Amino acid sequence: MSTHPLPAVIAFARVARLGSFTRAAAELDVSPSALSQTVRGLEERLGVRLLNRTTRRVGLTEHGARFLAQVTPGLEQIDAAFDDLDAVRDRPTGRLRINAGRIAVRTLIAPRLPQFLARYPDVQVELFADDTLADLVAGGFDAGIRLGETLARDMVAQPLGGPQRLLVVGSPDYFARHGRPRVPENLIGHDCIRQRLPGSGRMLPWEFTRDGVDFEVDVRGRLIFNDSSLAVEPVADGLGLAQLFETVAAQDLAAGRLEPVLTEYTPPFPGFYLYYPARRQLAPKLRAFVDFMCKGA
Repeated sequence: MSTHPLPAVIAFARVARLGSFTRAAAELDVSPSALSQTVRGLEERLGVRLLNRTTRRVGLTEHGARFLAQVTPGLEQIDAAFDDLDAVRDRPTGRLRINAGRIAVRTLIAPRLPQFLARYPDVQVELFADDTLADLVAGGFDAGIRLGETLARDMVAQPLGGPQRLLVVGSPDYFARHGRPRVPENLIGHDCIRQRLPGSGRMLPWEFTRDGVDFEVDVRGRLIFNDSSLAVEPVADGLGLAQLFETVAAQDLAAGRLEPVLTEYTPPFPGFYLYYPARRQLAPKLRAFVDFMCKGA
């Protein structure tokens, strides 16, 4: 990499945000050793250590954190300037980085990805399946897909995929052995397959609505996953109940392997949104993706 300070600053900022020379090198398309030398050269030029390095992780020093906070606005302005230049091009090109929850990747993006790639052969798509509340700007993502209730207010958001619904499902065999819950409170006596949220580590409660009022039930069970779709097979095998997106369970419901209960307490709700930072102009690659996913253009 060049010894000019701007590429070195960009390299440092990417390592700092990702916390890894290996991941940053992959995104910048350089070797980890070259990236390490670039950042070390910047530190020598500035006369201060910016990063603490160990065999397992990379972290910011006090000076590094201050330096990152000061250079970030300028780097974002540079990115915006390049996006403005991209906006005058006629053809969508370049790498499009999308951060989305796993369910959104499986049910909304993956089925339509072949058609998008065929239509825009000069666009590279990088999908990051992530169930945490990602910071698009800090992570260098062009756009994300999340449920509307989790979006930051400074984002432009467009609905994607229509209303969603969470269903409590179980196998016919499970219901034959344990009976069917009639109200959500009955779930306390059932073996429920739960989900632990990545990042926060919080156990996800099951959500219901009664007479227009939303409430949660803190269920119990012996199986825990960090991805709710992994529960489909265990539920079909009679190991317990799970609360799943209807789209995830649709095939098994249609085949009779799963059966829904408590449907009167799980009405549809506004679903996913494709969102991105508010900008004056969208790069053609992002505009193409937004129009394709949200408008079918």
